[in-house]
Amino acid sequence: MTPAFLPSYSVSSLFISISSISNHRKLSQLTRSPTMKLTVLPLLCFLCSLVQISTAQSCDGVSFSDGVSYDTCNDLPYLGATLHWTYHPSNGTVDVAYRAPQSDRGWVAWAINPTGRDMVGANAFLAFHSAAGVVTVYTTQFSGTEFPPSSVADQNLTFAVHSRWAEYSADGGYYTIYASLDLPGNRTTQNTVWQASTSFTNGVPFRHDLSGDNVMTMSSVDFLSGQASSSGGVPRLRRKNTHGVVNAISWGILLPVGAIIARYVKVFKSADPAWFYLHVSCQCSAYIVGLSGWILGLQLGSDSKGITYHKHRNLGIAIFTLATVQVFALFARPNKDHKHRLYWNIYHHAVGYGVILMSIINIFEGFDVLDPAKKWKRAYIAIVATLAAVALVLEVLTWPIVIRRRNSDKATGHAVHVANGYA
Repeated sequence: MTPAFLPSYSVSSLFISISSISNHRKLSQLTRSPTMKLTVLPLLCFLCSLVQISTAQSCDGVSFSDGVSYDTCNDLPYLGATLHWTYHPSNGTVDVAYRAPQSDRGWVAWAINPTGRDMVGANAFLAFHSAAGVVTVYTTQFSGTEFPPSSVADQNLTFAVHSRWAEYSADGGYYTIYASLDLPGNRTTQNTVWQASTSFTNGVPFRHDLSGDNVMTMSSVDFLSGQASSSGGVPRLRRKNTHGVVNAISWGILLPVGAIIARYVKVFKSADPAWFYLHVSCQCSAYIVGLSGWILGLQLGSDSKGITYHKHRNLGIAIFTLATVQVFALFARPNKDHKHRLYWNIYHHAVGYGVILMSIINIFEGFDVLDPAKKWKRAYIAIVATLAAVALVLEVLTWPIVIRRRNSDKATGHAVHVANGYA
């Protein structure tokens, strides 16, 4: 849309003038001057910005079929969607038009959630092409995030819907959902959710991306004042990312490094007792940092009512429980000559390696839940592979030392200890 202070032909006329001048030899000579460069370049940038403004999509410039118009509109912050409406205060109803870009092989959805901010509890309008090629609108309720495809059916919503229909514009590739409905609870401010995908199951919309813009499509809309605000999709995603990074560093990197130190560095007598303090420092740091990540995971779980990643949650609880037992078991560690020291060592090693294995598995479960860019998963795979390679090399290097030491101890009649006094 062209700014009000310029006539509709101003931008094109200015560019035609500059284009004709640019073919003149004098312009070439003038632009060699530093002064002219400082003058012309900002002017060109300014004109380009005007073109961008004039060509940018705005909800104000959207026209609808049959000449329908709406009093208010909002450019939604994600997925290129716009929402248009006319509120009728006399009866608490609103006429809405939701417009979003999508291919004719995909679907779009817009919803009001009377009970929450996200998908769970949403009352949705879904627009898609049926098997017959006809644009269809379903109204459906989402009581959770894990449900069979058969539950995505055309059904009544928790509020009255007086009319609904949709159309698809091949010119530009847009779905538009039209509806007239009662605002739930006669409240003018409502939590809204919108979505888009190309995934279908049994001919009906099913599933969407769980990363990027698709997880931030939430907004609170005041249908009376026309104000809209984000409902916290970005902070929530940031907390998820923080949870993933903190746990990957603590349980997935520091913990294995501490185990490598305990298994291999202690073989070298010159590293005694430094290896022990390094080992304890790594494991305690991993536990403290991991504790913060675990607490953040609990908060994310409590904020996501109806959304439960059972395997990820159960592994997280098991990891934290066993790690806590490991920490307190240090206070019950027998002396190196105690008759129960061997059993304590077996327990300590078994639980420690078990926690590391479960941690790595759960980190990959977290990647599946968060679905970040592939580079992050590849980076962690590279880190795990590097740690495994280091462990393998150290295994090869230290076993001859251990064997020689055992043989020497047998020859001298000394007791044989696989670990030194700090194990």
